[in-house]
Amino acid sequence: MEQQIQRLREVRRAASLGGGKKKIAREHEKGKLTARERIALLLDPDSFQEFNMLIKHNVGAPGDGIVIGHGTIDGRTVCIFAHDATVFGGSQGYYHGRKVYKIHEMALEMGVPLIGLNDSPGARVIRPELAGSDDPYRISDEKSAGVVFYINTRCSGAVPQISAILGNCTGGSVYSPALTDFIFMVDNLSRMFITGPRVIKSVLGEEISMEKLGGARVHCQVSGVADFRVGSEADCMRGIRRLLSYLPQNWREKPPFKEMGDPDDRFSEKLERIVPLQPTKGYDMHLVIEDIVDGGEFLEVKPEFAAEIIIGFARLGGYSVGIVANQPRVRAGCMSMDSSDKQARFIRFCDAFNIPLLLLVDTPGYLPGKEQEYAGIIRHGAKVLYALSEATVPKIALLLRKVYGGAALGMGVLPGFGTDLIFAWPTAEIGAMGAEQAVALFYADEIKNSADPQAFQARKVQEYKTLYADPMALASDVTYIHDIIEPRETRRTLIKSLRFVEGKKVGRDPKRHGNIPL
Repeated sequence: MEQQIQRLREVRRAASLGGGKKKIAREHEKGKLTARERIALLLDPDSFQEFNMLIKHNVGAPGDGIVIGHGTIDGRTVCIFAHDATVFGGSQGYYHGRKVYKIHEMALEMGVPLIGLNDSPGARVIRPELAGSDDPYRISDEKSAGVVFYINTRCSGAVPQISAILGNCTGGSVYSPALTDFIFMVDNLSRMFITGPRVIKSVLGEEISMEKLGGARVHCQVSGVADFRVGSEADCMRGIRRLLSYLPQNWREKPPFKEMGDPDDRFSEKLERIVPLQPTKGYDMHLVIEDIVDGGEFLEVKPEFAAEIIIGFARLGGYSVGIVANQPRVRAGCMSMDSSDKQARFIRFCDAFNIPLLLLVDTPGYLPGKEQEYAGIIRHGAKVLYALSEATVPKIALLLRKVYGGAALGMGVLPGFGTDLIFAWPTAEIGAMGAEQAVALFYADEIKNSADPQAFQARKVQEYKTLYADPMALASDVTYIHDIIEPRETRRTLIKSLRFVEGKKVGRDPKRHGNIPL
Protein backbone atom coordinates (compact mmCIF):
# COMPACT_ATOMS: atom_id res chain seq x y z
CA MET A 1 0.00 0.00 0.00
CA GLU A 2 2.80 2.41 0.87
CA GLN A 3 4.25 2.13 -2.64
CA GLN A 4 0.88 2.85 -4.25
CA ILE A 5 0.32 5.85 -1.98
CA GLN A 6 3.77 7.18 -2.79
CA ARG A 7 3.13 6.77 -6.49
CA LEU A 8 -0.23 8.54 -6.18
CA ARG A 9 1.43 11.45 -4.42
CA GLU A 10 4.06 11.77 -7.13
CA VAL A 11 1.51 11.64 -9.92
CA ARG A 12 -0.70 14.21 -8.20
CA ARG A 13 2.27 16.47 -7.55
CA ALA A 14 3.23 16.37 -11.22
CA ALA A 15 -0.40 16.87 -12.33
CA SER A 16 -0.77 19.91 -10.07
CA LEU A 17 1.90 21.62 -12.21
CA GLY A 18 -0.27 21.31 -15.33
CA GLY A 19 1.97 21.75 -18.33
CA GLY A 20 5.07 22.02 -16.17
CA LYS A 21 7.24 24.64 -14.50
CA LYS A 22 8.45 26.22 -17.75
CA LYS A 23 4.93 26.88 -18.98
CA ILE A 24 3.92 28.19 -15.56
CA ALA A 25 6.89 30.58 -15.67
CA ARG A 26 5.72 31.73 -19.13
CA GLU A 27 2.28 32.58 -17.75
CA HIS A 28 3.85 34.52 -14.90
CA GLU A 29 5.99 36.46 -17.39
CA LYS A 30 2.77 37.54 -19.10
CA GLY A 31 1.55 38.86 -15.74
CA LYS A 32 -0.97 36.04 -15.39
CA LEU A 33 -1.72 33.57 -12.61
CA THR A 34 -2.22 29.86 -13.23
CA ALA A 35 -5.58 28.13 -12.93
CA ARG A 36 -4.91 26.75 -9.45
CA GLU A 37 -3.38 30.03 -8.24
CA ARG A 38 -6.56 31.81 -9.32
CA ILE A 39 -8.76 29.32 -7.51
CA ALA A 40 -6.65 29.62 -4.35
CA LEU A 41 -6.92 33.41 -4.52
CA LEU A 42 -10.71 33.29 -4.82
CA LEU A 43 -11.76 30.55 -2.41
CA ASP A 44 -11.47 30.29 1.36
CA PRO A 45 -8.10 28.79 2.38
CA ASP A 46 -7.85 24.99 2.05
CA SER A 47 -11.47 24.69 0.96
CA PHE A 48 -10.91 23.56 -2.64
CA GLN A 49 -11.66 19.94 -3.55
CA GLU A 50 -10.54 19.17 -7.10
CA PHE A 51 -12.10 16.56 -9.40
CA ASN A 52 -10.49 14.62 -12.25
CA MET A 53 -7.03 16.10 -11.83
CA LEU A 54 -5.47 12.98 -13.33
CA ILE A 55 -7.47 12.88 -16.57
CA LYS A 56 -4.92 12.38 -19.43
CA HIS A 57 -1.95 12.66 -17.06
CA ASN A 58 -0.51 9.54 -18.70
CA VAL A 59 -0.07 11.40 -21.99
CA GLY A 60 1.41 14.53 -20.44
CA ALA A 61 -1.79 16.57 -20.48
CA PRO A 62 -3.09 16.42 -16.90
CA GLY A 63 -6.64 17.71 -16.53
CA ASP A 64 -6.99 18.22 -20.32
CA GLY A 65 -6.60 21.97 -19.92
CA ILE A 66 -9.14 22.64 -17.18
CA VAL A 67 -9.36 22.46 -13.38
CA ILE A 68 -12.75 21.79 -11.77
CA GLY A 69 -14.04 21.30 -8.23
CA HIS A 70 -15.85 22.90 -5.33
CA GLY A 71 -14.92 25.05 -2.35
CA THR A 72 -16.28 27.83 -0.20
CA ILE A 73 -16.41 31.62 -0.29
CA ASP A 74 -17.12 33.16 3.11
CA GLY A 75 -18.16 29.69 4.19
CA ARG A 76 -20.73 29.26 1.40
CA THR A 77 -20.26 26.42 -1.08
CA VAL A 78 -19.57 27.16 -4.76
CA CYS A 79 -18.61 25.07 -7.77
CA ILE A 80 -15.76 26.37 -9.89
CA PHE A 81 -13.74 25.74 -13.03
CA ALA A 82 -10.59 27.41 -14.32
CA HIS A 83 -9.01 26.96 -17.74
CA ASP A 84 -5.39 25.80 -17.49
CA ALA A 85 -3.46 27.71 -20.15
CA THR A 86 -0.36 25.56 -19.52
CA VAL A 87 -2.10 22.51 -21.05
CA PHE A 88 -3.05 22.87 -24.73
CA GLY A 89 -3.37 26.62 -24.06
CA GLY A 90 -6.60 25.91 -22.16
CA SER A 91 -8.33 24.89 -25.40
CA GLN A 92 -11.46 22.74 -25.32
CA GLY A 93 -11.07 19.03 -26.04
CA TYR A 94 -13.39 16.09 -25.37
CA TYR A 95 -12.47 15.41 -21.74
CA HIS A 96 -12.20 19.15 -21.12
CA GLY A 97 -15.80 19.56 -22.31
CA ARG A 98 -17.05 16.67 -20.22
CA LYS A 99 -15.42 18.12 -17.09
CA VAL A 100 -17.02 21.52 -17.71
CA TYR A 101 -20.40 19.87 -18.17
CA LYS A 102 -19.96 17.81 -15.02
CA ILE A 103 -19.18 20.76 -12.73
CA HIS A 104 -22.16 22.72 -14.08
CA GLU A 105 -24.38 19.71 -13.51
CA MET A 106 -23.07 19.40 -9.95
CA ALA A 107 -23.77 23.09 -9.27
CA LEU A 108 -27.31 22.61 -10.56
CA GLU A 109 -27.93 19.46 -8.52
CA MET A 110 -26.43 20.87 -5.32
CA GLY A 111 -28.04 24.28 -5.76
CA VAL A 112 -24.85 26.34 -5.49
CA PRO A 113 -23.33 29.19 -7.56
CA LEU A 114 -21.07 28.32 -10.50
CA ILE A 115 -17.94 30.42 -11.10
CA GLY A 116 -15.91 30.18 -14.31
CA LEU A 117 -12.35 31.53 -14.57
CA ASN A 118 -11.98 31.72 -18.33
CA ASP A 119 -8.68 31.71 -20.22
CA SER A 120 -9.25 29.68 -23.39
CA PRO A 121 -8.90 30.17 -27.16
CA GLY A 122 -11.94 27.97 -27.74
CA ALA A 123 -12.22 24.59 -29.41
CA ARG A 124 -8.97 22.66 -29.81
CA VAL A 125 -7.70 22.75 -33.35
CA ILE A 126 -6.47 19.48 -34.78
CA ARG A 127 -3.42 19.62 -37.03
CA PRO A 128 -4.48 18.22 -40.42
CA GLU A 129 -1.82 15.52 -40.32
CA LEU A 130 -3.25 14.21 -37.02
CA ALA A 131 -6.90 14.10 -38.06
CA GLY A 132 -8.10 10.51 -37.93
CA SER A 133 -4.85 9.31 -36.36
CA ASP A 134 -4.34 7.62 -33.03
CA ASP A 135 -2.40 10.59 -31.63
CA PRO A 136 -3.32 10.76 -27.90
CA TYR A 137 -3.39 14.58 -27.93
CA ARG A 138 -6.04 15.00 -30.57
CA ILE A 139 -9.65 15.78 -29.76
CA SER A 140 -11.87 12.72 -29.98
CA ASP A 141 -15.17 14.57 -30.35
CA GLU A 142 -15.17 17.92 -32.12
CA LYS A 143 -18.72 18.62 -30.96
CA SER A 144 -17.85 18.48 -27.27
CA ALA A 145 -17.29 22.24 -26.97
CA GLY A 146 -21.00 22.90 -27.49
CA VAL A 147 -22.24 20.93 -24.49
CA VAL A 148 -21.45 23.78 -22.10
CA PHE A 149 -23.98 26.09 -23.78
CA TYR A 150 -26.76 23.62 -23.05
CA ILE A 151 -25.85 23.26 -19.39
CA ASN A 152 -25.29 27.05 -19.07
CA THR A 153 -28.87 27.50 -20.20
CA ARG A 154 -30.17 24.87 -17.81
CA CYS A 155 -28.36 26.59 -14.94
CA SER A 156 -29.70 30.01 -15.94
CA GLY A 157 -32.18 31.29 -13.37
CA ALA A 158 -31.55 28.25 -11.16
CA VAL A 159 -28.11 29.07 -9.73
CA PRO A 160 -26.05 32.26 -10.07
CA GLN A 161 -23.39 31.98 -12.78
CA ILE A 162 -20.38 34.32 -12.66
CA SER A 163 -17.61 34.51 -15.25
CA ALA A 164 -14.17 36.09 -15.14
CA ILE A 165 -12.24 36.64 -18.38
CA LEU A 166 -8.56 36.28 -17.54
CA GLY A 167 -6.83 35.97 -20.89
CA ASN A 168 -7.61 35.87 -24.61
CA CYS A 169 -10.96 34.14 -25.02
CA THR A 170 -12.22 33.58 -28.55
CA GLY A 171 -14.88 31.74 -30.49
CA GLY A 172 -16.90 29.32 -28.38
CA SER A 173 -15.08 30.40 -25.23
CA VAL A 174 -16.90 33.75 -25.25
CA TYR A 175 -20.39 32.37 -25.80
CA SER A 176 -20.41 30.46 -22.52
CA PRO A 177 -19.57 33.56 -20.42
CA ALA A 178 -22.16 35.51 -22.41
CA LEU A 179 -24.80 33.03 -21.23
CA THR A 180 -23.90 33.60 -17.58
CA ASP A 181 -25.25 36.30 -15.27
CA PHE A 182 -22.18 38.50 -14.73
CA ILE A 183 -18.81 38.96 -16.43
CA PHE A 184 -15.65 40.43 -14.90
CA MET A 185 -12.76 41.66 -17.06
CA VAL A 186 -9.25 42.83 -16.12
CA ASP A 187 -7.64 45.83 -17.81
CA ASN A 188 -4.84 44.90 -20.25
CA LEU A 189 -5.30 41.19 -19.52
CA SER A 190 -8.82 40.19 -20.58
CA ARG A 191 -9.94 40.04 -24.20
CA MET A 192 -13.05 38.60 -25.83
CA PHE A 193 -13.91 38.32 -29.52
CA ILE A 194 -15.52 35.89 -31.95
CA THR A 195 -12.94 36.47 -34.69
CA GLY A 196 -9.48 37.78 -33.89
CA PRO A 197 -7.33 40.47 -35.53
CA ARG A 198 -5.71 38.04 -37.99
CA VAL A 199 -9.04 36.90 -39.41
CA ILE A 200 -10.30 40.48 -39.60
CA LYS A 201 -7.21 41.52 -41.50
CA SER A 202 -7.44 38.60 -43.94
CA VAL A 203 -11.16 39.12 -44.61
CA LEU A 204 -11.58 42.89 -44.33
CA GLY A 205 -8.03 44.16 -44.67
CA GLU A 206 -8.44 46.05 -41.41
CA GLU A 207 -5.69 46.12 -38.80
CA ILE A 208 -6.71 46.28 -35.16
CA SER A 209 -5.07 45.22 -31.90
CA MET A 210 -6.60 42.59 -29.63
CA GLU A 211 -7.06 45.21 -26.91
CA LYS A 212 -8.98 47.61 -29.17
CA LEU A 213 -11.02 44.78 -30.62
CA GLY A 214 -12.10 43.08 -27.42
CA GLY A 215 -10.40 44.48 -24.33
CA ALA A 216 -12.02 45.21 -20.99
CA ARG A 217 -12.67 48.86 -21.82
CA VAL A 218 -14.42 47.94 -25.08
CA HIS A 219 -16.79 45.43 -23.51
CA CYS A 220 -17.52 47.47 -20.37
CA GLN A 221 -18.05 50.81 -22.11
CA VAL A 222 -19.05 50.16 -25.72
CA SER A 223 -20.57 46.71 -26.27
CA GLY A 224 -21.99 46.21 -22.77
CA VAL A 225 -21.04 42.52 -22.88
CA ALA A 226 -19.14 42.71 -19.57
CA ASP A 227 -20.36 44.01 -16.22
CA PHE A 228 -17.26 44.83 -14.17
CA ARG A 229 -13.84 46.23 -15.21
CA VAL A 230 -11.08 45.81 -12.62
CA GLY A 231 -7.38 46.56 -12.39
CA SER A 232 -5.91 43.17 -11.48
CA GLU A 233 -6.69 39.51 -10.95
CA ALA A 234 -6.70 40.10 -7.19
CA ASP A 235 -9.30 42.88 -7.65
CA CYS A 236 -11.33 40.50 -9.79
CA MET A 237 -11.44 37.83 -7.09
CA ARG A 238 -12.39 40.41 -4.46
CA GLY A 239 -15.14 41.64 -6.76
CA ILE A 240 -16.56 38.14 -7.23
CA ARG A 241 -16.58 37.56 -3.47
CA ARG A 242 -18.35 40.87 -2.91
CA LEU A 243 -20.95 40.18 -5.59
CA LEU A 244 -21.75 36.76 -4.15
CA SER A 245 -22.42 38.31 -0.73
CA TYR A 246 -25.61 39.85 -2.17
CA LEU A 247 -26.84 36.69 -3.91
CA PRO A 248 -28.63 33.56 -2.74
CA GLN A 249 -27.24 30.09 -3.38
CA ASN A 250 -30.06 29.26 -5.79
CA TRP A 251 -33.52 30.30 -6.95
CA ARG A 252 -35.28 28.61 -4.01
CA GLU A 253 -33.43 30.60 -1.37
CA LYS A 254 -33.36 34.23 -0.32
CA PRO A 255 -30.14 36.28 -0.26
CA PRO A 256 -28.18 36.20 3.00
CA PHE A 257 -29.13 38.75 5.66
CA LYS A 258 -26.22 40.88 6.87
CA GLU A 259 -26.42 43.32 9.76
CA MET A 260 -24.51 46.47 8.78
CA GLY A 261 -24.89 48.44 12.01
CA ASP A 262 -26.80 51.23 10.26
CA PRO A 263 -30.01 52.14 12.19
CA ASP A 264 -33.21 51.36 10.31
CA ASP A 265 -34.82 54.57 11.56
CA ARG A 266 -31.93 56.82 10.51
CA PHE A 267 -33.06 60.03 8.84
CA SER A 268 -31.51 60.82 5.45
CA GLU A 269 -30.64 64.41 6.19
CA LYS A 270 -28.46 65.03 3.11
CA LEU A 271 -31.05 64.27 0.47
CA GLU A 272 -32.66 67.72 0.36
CA ARG A 273 -29.24 69.21 -0.37
CA ILE A 274 -28.26 66.59 -2.94
CA VAL A 275 -31.35 66.86 -5.15
CA PRO A 276 -31.98 70.33 -6.67
CA LEU A 277 -35.54 71.67 -6.68
CA GLN A 278 -35.30 72.71 -10.34
CA PRO A 279 -36.33 69.57 -12.32
CA THR A 280 -33.99 70.33 -15.22
CA LYS A 281 -30.87 70.62 -13.05
CA GLY A 282 -28.60 67.58 -12.89
CA TYR A 283 -27.16 65.81 -9.85
CA ASP A 284 -25.46 62.51 -9.09
CA MET A 285 -27.97 59.78 -8.18
CA HIS A 286 -25.12 57.77 -6.63
CA LEU A 287 -25.13 60.24 -3.72
CA VAL A 288 -28.82 59.58 -3.14
CA ILE A 289 -28.31 55.82 -3.17
CA GLU A 290 -25.33 55.96 -0.82
CA ASP A 291 -27.26 58.10 1.68
CA ILE A 292 -30.21 55.70 1.72
CA VAL A 293 -28.63 52.24 1.81
CA ASP A 294 -26.92 50.45 4.70
CA GLY A 295 -23.48 51.85 5.37
CA GLY A 296 -23.46 53.70 2.05
CA GLU A 297 -22.32 50.47 0.35
CA PHE A 298 -23.48 50.04 -3.23
CA LEU A 299 -22.15 47.53 -5.78
CA GLU A 300 -22.90 48.99 -9.19
CA VAL A 301 -23.27 46.69 -12.19
CA LYS A 302 -22.27 47.91 -15.68
CA PRO A 303 -21.27 51.35 -14.33
CA GLU A 304 -19.61 52.39 -17.61
CA PHE A 305 -22.30 51.25 -20.05
CA ALA A 306 -25.51 53.23 -20.65
CA ALA A 307 -24.75 55.31 -17.55
CA GLU A 308 -28.09 57.14 -17.84
CA ILE A 309 -29.49 54.23 -15.83
CA ILE A 310 -27.87 52.91 -12.65
CA ILE A 311 -28.27 49.29 -11.58
CA GLY A 312 -26.67 47.40 -8.72
CA PHE A 313 -26.93 45.77 -5.32
CA ALA A 314 -27.15 47.21 -1.83
CA ARG A 315 -28.74 46.42 1.52
CA LEU A 316 -31.65 48.02 3.32
CA GLY A 317 -32.11 46.97 6.93
CA GLY A 318 -29.69 44.10 6.28
CA TYR A 319 -31.68 42.73 3.32
CA SER A 320 -30.21 42.52 -0.18
CA VAL A 321 -32.00 44.70 -2.77
CA GLY A 322 -31.54 45.35 -6.46
CA ILE A 323 -31.60 49.06 -7.31
CA VAL A 324 -32.67 50.57 -10.65
CA ALA A 325 -32.26 54.34 -10.74
CA ASN A 326 -32.27 57.09 -13.34
CA GLN A 327 -29.08 59.16 -13.48
CA PRO A 328 -29.88 62.87 -14.14
CA ARG A 329 -26.18 63.56 -14.49
CA VAL A 330 -25.98 61.58 -17.77
CA ARG A 331 -28.20 62.47 -20.73
CA ALA A 332 -30.43 64.23 -18.18
CA GLY A 333 -31.54 60.76 -17.08
CA CYS A 334 -33.25 59.97 -20.40
CA MET A 335 -33.87 56.30 -20.98
CA SER A 336 -32.36 54.76 -24.12
CA MET A 337 -32.06 51.61 -26.20
CA ASP A 338 -28.93 50.49 -24.33
CA SER A 339 -30.23 51.45 -20.91
CA SER A 340 -33.37 49.43 -21.63
CA ASP A 341 -31.35 46.28 -22.28
CA LYS A 342 -29.28 46.92 -19.17
CA GLN A 343 -32.34 47.55 -17.01
CA ALA A 344 -34.45 44.65 -18.30
CA ARG A 345 -31.73 42.02 -17.84
CA PHE A 346 -31.00 43.18 -14.30
CA ILE A 347 -34.69 43.13 -13.35
CA ARG A 348 -35.00 39.58 -14.66
CA PHE A 349 -31.93 38.46 -12.70
CA CYS A 350 -33.29 39.91 -9.46
CA ASP A 351 -36.66 38.32 -10.08
CA ALA A 352 -35.06 34.93 -10.75
CA PHE A 353 -33.18 35.00 -7.44
CA ASN A 354 -35.69 36.49 -4.99
CA ILE A 355 -34.02 39.90 -4.74
CA PRO A 356 -36.51 42.76 -4.11
CA LEU A 357 -36.36 45.73 -6.49
CA LEU A 358 -36.10 49.40 -5.55
CA LEU A 359 -36.85 51.87 -8.37
CA LEU A 360 -35.56 55.43 -7.89
CA VAL A 361 -37.28 57.59 -10.48
CA ASP A 362 -36.22 60.95 -11.94
CA THR A 363 -36.33 61.04 -15.74
CA PRO A 364 -37.74 63.30 -18.46
CA GLY A 365 -38.57 60.30 -20.65
CA TYR A 366 -37.06 58.23 -23.43
CA LEU A 367 -34.20 59.66 -25.47
CA PRO A 368 -35.70 61.20 -28.64
CA GLY A 369 -34.21 61.07 -32.11
CA LYS A 370 -33.95 59.22 -35.40
CA GLU A 371 -30.95 57.22 -34.20
CA GLN A 372 -32.85 55.68 -31.30
CA GLU A 373 -35.95 54.98 -33.39
CA TYR A 374 -33.96 53.33 -36.18
CA ALA A 375 -32.08 51.22 -33.64
CA GLY A 376 -35.38 49.85 -32.31
CA ILE A 377 -36.06 51.80 -29.12
CA ILE A 378 -39.63 50.47 -29.25
CA ARG A 379 -38.44 46.87 -29.17
CA HIS A 380 -35.76 47.51 -26.56
CA GLY A 381 -38.10 49.57 -24.38
CA ALA A 382 -40.65 46.77 -24.56
CA LYS A 383 -38.10 44.47 -22.89
CA VAL A 384 -38.30 46.65 -19.78
CA LEU A 385 -42.10 46.56 -19.78
CA TYR A 386 -41.97 42.78 -20.15
CA ALA A 387 -39.41 42.37 -17.35
CA LEU A 388 -41.35 44.62 -14.95
CA SER A 389 -44.64 42.88 -15.70
CA GLU A 390 -43.09 39.42 -15.40
CA ALA A 391 -41.30 40.10 -12.09
CA THR A 392 -43.06 38.75 -9.01
CA VAL A 393 -40.49 39.83 -6.40
CA PRO A 394 -41.36 42.78 -4.14
CA LYS A 395 -41.10 46.07 -6.07
CA ILE A 396 -40.99 49.51 -4.43
CA ALA A 397 -40.74 52.77 -6.38
CA LEU A 398 -39.82 56.26 -5.22
CA LEU A 399 -40.49 59.28 -7.43
CA LEU A 400 -37.97 61.97 -6.51
CA ARG A 401 -38.70 64.79 -8.95
CA LYS A 402 -40.20 63.95 -12.33
CA VAL A 403 -41.29 61.25 -14.73
CA TYR A 404 -42.78 62.16 -18.09
CA GLY A 405 -44.38 60.20 -20.89
CA GLY A 406 -43.51 56.57 -21.51
CA ALA A 407 -40.81 56.67 -18.84
CA ALA A 408 -43.57 56.32 -16.22
CA LEU A 409 -44.22 52.92 -17.75
CA GLY A 410 -40.54 52.02 -18.04
CA MET A 411 -39.93 52.83 -14.37
CA GLY A 412 -43.04 51.03 -13.15
CA VAL A 413 -44.74 53.98 -11.49
CA LEU A 414 -48.13 53.58 -13.16
CA PRO A 415 -50.75 50.96 -12.25
CA GLY A 416 -50.53 47.65 -14.05
CA PHE A 417 -46.90 46.67 -13.48
CA GLY A 418 -47.32 45.01 -10.11
CA THR A 419 -45.27 47.62 -8.27
CA ASP A 420 -46.28 46.97 -4.69
CA LEU A 421 -45.66 50.39 -3.16
CA ILE A 422 -45.06 53.76 -4.81
CA PHE A 423 -43.90 56.81 -2.84
CA ALA A 424 -43.17 60.35 -3.94
CA TRP A 425 -41.34 63.37 -2.61
CA PRO A 426 -43.09 66.77 -2.45
CA THR A 427 -41.10 67.72 -5.57
CA ALA A 428 -42.62 64.94 -7.70
CA GLU A 429 -44.18 65.53 -11.12
CA ILE A 430 -45.97 63.02 -13.34
CA GLY A 431 -47.25 63.94 -16.78
CA ALA A 432 -47.15 63.40 -20.50
CA MET A 433 -44.31 65.95 -20.61
CA GLY A 434 -42.77 68.75 -18.55
CA ALA A 435 -44.79 71.90 -17.85
CA GLU A 436 -42.54 74.12 -20.00
CA GLN A 437 -42.70 71.72 -22.96
CA ALA A 438 -46.46 71.27 -22.65
CA VAL A 439 -47.13 75.01 -22.55
CA ALA A 440 -44.80 75.64 -25.49
CA LEU A 441 -46.64 72.95 -27.48
CA PHE A 442 -50.24 73.83 -26.64
CA TYR A 443 -49.99 77.63 -26.33
CA ALA A 444 -47.44 78.51 -29.00
CA ASP A 445 -49.74 80.95 -30.84
CA GLU A 446 -51.13 82.54 -27.68
CA ILE A 447 -47.63 83.12 -26.33
CA LYS A 448 -46.54 84.68 -29.60
CA ASN A 449 -49.55 87.01 -29.81
CA SER A 450 -49.74 88.07 -26.16
CA ALA A 451 -48.75 91.53 -24.96
CA ASP A 452 -46.13 90.07 -22.62
CA PRO A 453 -45.11 86.61 -23.99
CA GLN A 454 -42.74 85.87 -21.11
CA ALA A 455 -45.31 86.65 -18.41
CA PHE A 456 -48.05 84.78 -20.28
CA GLN A 457 -45.87 81.71 -20.63
CA ALA A 458 -44.83 81.79 -16.97
CA ARG A 459 -48.48 82.01 -15.89
CA LYS A 460 -49.48 79.07 -18.07
CA VAL A 461 -46.55 77.01 -16.80
CA GLN A 462 -47.64 77.63 -13.21
CA GLU A 463 -51.25 76.71 -14.08
CA TYR A 464 -50.07 73.48 -15.69
CA LYS A 465 -47.95 72.59 -12.67
CA THR A 466 -50.85 73.26 -10.30
CA LEU A 467 -53.20 71.07 -12.32
CA TYR A 468 -50.91 68.23 -13.40
CA ALA A 469 -47.61 68.39 -11.55
CA ASP A 470 -48.60 69.01 -7.95
CA PRO A 471 -47.89 65.94 -5.80
CA MET A 472 -50.44 67.11 -3.23
CA ALA A 473 -53.11 67.07 -5.91
CA LEU A 474 -51.75 63.72 -7.07
CA ALA A 475 -52.06 62.32 -3.56
CA SER A 476 -55.63 63.57 -3.39
CA ASP A 477 -56.76 62.23 -6.76
CA VAL A 478 -55.01 58.84 -7.21
CA THR A 479 -54.60 55.72 -5.13
CA TYR A 480 -51.53 54.26 -6.80
CA ILE A 481 -49.26 56.78 -5.05
CA HIS A 482 -49.25 55.33 -1.55
CA ASP A 483 -47.77 58.30 0.26
CA ILE A 484 -45.98 61.60 -0.18
CA ILE A 485 -42.93 61.55 2.10
CA GLU A 486 -40.24 63.99 3.15
CA PRO A 487 -36.82 63.24 1.64
CA ARG A 488 -35.38 62.73 5.13
CA GLU A 489 -37.91 59.92 5.75
CA THR A 490 -36.80 57.96 2.70
CA ARG A 491 -34.59 55.32 4.31
CA ARG A 492 -36.91 54.44 7.18
CA THR A 493 -39.95 54.36 4.87
CA LEU A 494 -38.24 52.05 2.40
CA ILE A 495 -37.07 49.65 5.10
CA LYS A 496 -40.53 49.49 6.69
CA SER A 497 -42.01 48.89 3.23
CA LEU A 498 -39.48 46.21 2.38
CA ARG A 499 -40.39 44.29 5.54
CA PHE A 500 -44.08 44.68 4.75
CA VAL A 501 -43.82 43.20 1.24
CA GLU A 502 -41.17 40.60 2.14
CA GLY A 503 -43.69 37.79 2.43
CA LYS A 504 -45.40 38.59 -0.88
CA LYS A 505 -46.44 35.48 -2.79
CA VAL A 506 -47.45 35.78 -6.42
CA GLY A 507 -47.45 32.85 -8.81
CA ARG A 508 -46.93 33.06 -12.56
CA ASP A 509 -49.55 31.84 -15.01
CA PRO A 510 -48.89 28.21 -16.02
CA LYS A 511 -47.35 28.05 -19.50
CA ARG A 512 -44.11 26.97 -21.15
CA HIS A 513 -42.66 30.52 -21.16
CA GLY A 514 -43.41 33.94 -22.54
CA ASN A 515 -41.83 35.49 -25.62
CA ILE A 516 -39.81 38.50 -24.48
CA PRO A 517 -39.20 40.95 -27.37
CA LEU A 518 -35.52 40.17 -27.86
